[in-house]
Amino acid sequence: MFELAQPFWLAMVLPVLLWGGFAWRRAEGESPAWVLNHPGLPAGGDARPGLSRRGPPMALTLLAFALLVLALAQPREVGDWITPPPEGRDIALLVDTSRTMSIRDFQIGTREVERLEVLKATLARFIEGRAGDRFGVMAFGSSVATLTPPTLDHKLAIAQLQRLQVGMAGDDTALGDALGMALKQVRSRRLRPAIILVSDGADSNAGDVTPVEAVAVARRMGVAIHTVQIGSDPYAAGRAAQQPDPDAQPGLADMARLTNGRHYFVRSTQDAGRVIRDIGALEKTLVRPARYRQVREWYWLPLLLAVGCLFAAHLLRLRQTA
Repeated sequence: MFELAQPFWLAMVLPVLLWGGFAWRRAEGESPAWVLNHPGLPAGGDARPGLSRRGPPMALTLLAFALLVLALAQPREVGDWITPPPEGRDIALLVDTSRTMSIRDFQIGTREVERLEVLKATLARFIEGRAGDRFGVMAFGSSVATLTPPTLDHKLAIAQLQRLQVGMAGDDTALGDALGMALKQVRSRRLRPAIILVSDGADSNAGDVTPVEAVAVARRMGVAIHTVQIGSDPYAAGRAAQQPDPDAQPGLADMARLTNGRHYFVRSTQDAGRVIRDIGALEKTLVRPARYRQVREWYWLPLLLAVGCLFAAHLLRLRQTA
């Protein structure tokens, strides 16, 4: 769709036409009332030599000024609406890399794969589908390692996610320390931040910060913790189940419940995809209305034509005076 951004400039066309009419009458008035024909010249010469000589340059000049007025009116082509990117939130991905994440209790086709391999592929798809969110990637085992703080560079976040390896942060589970590190890095914007904690449900047996302390901080900050328990048996690697402890820390389900998050079990690749879609529906992005449209300016075309007309008029005057 074509439009004029400054249509009021078209009012200048009237003065330009008046000036053109005045100049044309003036050229006619400069023509002699009679012409003396020389016997050696053919009869019927031009009775208005002034007008015939000045007519084309004058017409080109008049056209040039009209084109300049059109350029000032700023003709442009208006296209589709430009949809702004959605406004997201900070999401910290806390991934358990302890030794139990190497258990091969998942299948892709006929191939048995590790829990961590399934997890990396699923989280990568989640990041790709979340425009506007800032993602941080952290690995935890006996200690906590921040591979990248929350960033809008999704390619970087996915690349760091692919670097995760079993045992890279130790063989135990410092769950409280991991939550404390994530809470330090997420920031509240218009939308509340969230933490996606992925573990196999093994006991938290390492670290300086207890899970109950980390959960208390998350509640005060208003950060939702979504917990994903991957695999059905945390002791499938041969670890002996521990006896009940009266001072036991909250489990993954309790952490989610206390922070208004969700707890999920992932026992297959289909479960993993369903869980990520559900979390995406819970933590929606903020879609802003489109306010601007694609615009292609065309003012340069009448401006270029006006310059060409003025140049041609100048050349004609030079030829007539030569």
